[in-house]
Amino acid sequence: MSATAAAPRLLAARRRRLGVLAALLAAVAVALVLSVTVGSKPVPLADAWHALTAPTGAENDVVIRSLRLPRTALGVLAGLALGVAGALMQGHTRNPLADPGLLGVTQGAAFAMVASILVLGVSTLPGYIWFGLAGALLASVAVFALGMAGGRGGPTPVTLALAGTAVSAFLYALTSTLVLLDEQAMDVFRFWQAGSVSGRGADVVWQVLPFVAAGLVLAMVNAPGLNALSLGEDVARGLGQNLALTRAVGVAAVTLLSGAAVAACGSLAFVGLIVPHLARPLSGTDHRWLLPYSGLIGVALLLLADVVGRVVAPPGELEVGVVLALLGAPFFVVMVRRGKPVRL
Repeated sequence: MSATAAAPRLLAARRRRLGVLAALLAAVAVALVLSVTVGSKPVPLADAWHALTAPTGAENDVVIRSLRLPRTALGVLAGLALGVAGALMQGHTRNPLADPGLLGVTQGAAFAMVASILVLGVSTLPGYIWFGLAGALLASVAVFALGMAGGRGGPTPVTLALAGTAVSAFLYALTSTLVLLDEQAMDVFRFWQAGSVSGRGADVVWQVLPFVAAGLVLAMVNAPGLNALSLGEDVARGLGQNLALTRAVGVAAVTLLSGAAVAACGSLAFVGLIVPHLARPLSGTDHRWLLPYSGLIGVALLLLADVVGRVVAPPGELEVGVVLALLGAPFFVVMVRRGKPVRL
């Protein structure tokens, strides 16, 4: 096919992708509005806008600015981070069932947070966050190092999966031992394990923002190399790709993104696993589009799940991690049974 004949198809595909991107941005905007206005105390849209633009200290202003806004902002960061990290992880491991936790970030964060309580006496959420981030980073480094052992050209998808499983199991055993020794550590671990964006202030949002931003930059830098890897390692080498560097950048991006989200919000099941499967039919295999689509779908999914958790069991609420598990598990089963096997 000549370049002249292919140009209209390429232009149509680009317009379609931009249209999908606009639709996803609209879905995120709706989720943002619902997240700010819906809850145990409903706030009219006009009052929410007034609280954001010209607050006077009224009750609705306090609810919006002190509670709903930080919660929504953290939901945006966590959904964006986990959606992109899930797409990266499935692409690098060529495994449609892979999620960011495969690198050990979840158990690494959990162990570090529990250890900080038991050993150092840390008793505030902002303090837990830093230890959770450090634990997630160290666990990923350990997985990557084990995956590289004895191999040439960097870790392979198989060695990464095996190393991640081993490190996660080891850290889970250590964490379980520690929580049995201290009641406070047990309480924090149980709340964190459920997964939540509530009860976090703006300080937590600012703490995780730089890590998420850096991870997103690395993810987009990694997208062309990941496209080459999807053609096969031999083809990628022929195209001049440095496989070890490409995988290292991908692992760094996954670690920063999922480590920040997990440390701040706990274990948010199924976001990193399901979101790429929802984005792939819209974007195709091009990771330059798959990654932003996954991020936006992750934001919309997490915020809407949080809204459902607020209203499903009044006057209390369900943590967003519980809602995601309740909605995600059957959805994923149906998707697998009705859909064709995904090949990456």
